[in-house]
Amino acid sequence: MVPMAGAEFTGVVGRALVVEDERPLAALVASYLERDGFEVAQAYDGAAAIEVARSLDPDVVVLDLGLPGVDGVEVCRRLRTFSDCYIVMLTARTDEIDRLIGLSVGADDYVSKPFSPRELLARVHAMLRRPRASGTRPGPVEEPVRAFGPLRIDPAGREAFLGGVLVALTRTEFDVLEALSARPRFAFSRRQLIEAVWGASWVGDEHLVDVHVGHLRRKLGDDPGAPRFIRTVRGVGYRMGPGTDKSAAGDA
Repeated sequence: MVPMAGAEFTGVVGRALVVEDERPLAALVASYLERDGFEVAQAYDGAAAIEVARSLDPDVVVLDLGLPGVDGVEVCRRLRTFSDCYIVMLTARTDEIDRLIGLSVGADDYVSKPFSPRELLARVHAMLRRPRASGTRPGPVEEPVRAFGPLRIDPAGREAFLGGVLVALTRTEFDVLEALSARPRFAFSRRQLIEAVWGASWVGDEHLVDVHVGHLRRKLGDDPGAPRFIRTVRGVGYRMGPGTDKSAAGDA
């Protein structure tokens, strides 16, 4: 029912699921991923995508927003109940709201149609190259847990706890939180966060950062008007850490 390809590869780069109701486009994207060393599955509707994702346990899902029946937003929402795979949303809609809705339910990135398959591959590889723990930093020293009031961030374990309770974060949400918490009080521009999390080669709408910060704030119960953890620095971007009377005036 769902074609599998790429099994002949040795040293597979990873497992990918392509979810697209336009079968020629699904086959094209899958062929590029296969040539790059991925083991690839394809699904042509939302219900099949969820079923295949449960059995395949993919590293990355390329997910069309405008699927018939169960649409891409709902597929993304359901995937996030059992998987922390990277999700790249494909959208033919130009309305920014559609993109933001997709990202708010846990998508990591989006690519607008029409797109270059090479650009899509570059986005996928940029995500898969992200550090999973402190292993990319020199030396065997394990980073200590970072404390911000009731919030505890464990870089090595890639976990965050609020009041002792584990906060369910996607990989990208944790990456954003890790980047901010690694340099408390440093005001990151959107571009600096993009480079820290998505990589210097990432090209797209930098307001992607705002969506993920907004999602983080909701999960941390952090009111932007009276922030405890992530603060807005007007005209710059975001920072983490305790505020002062002077800096608090710049929060929004």
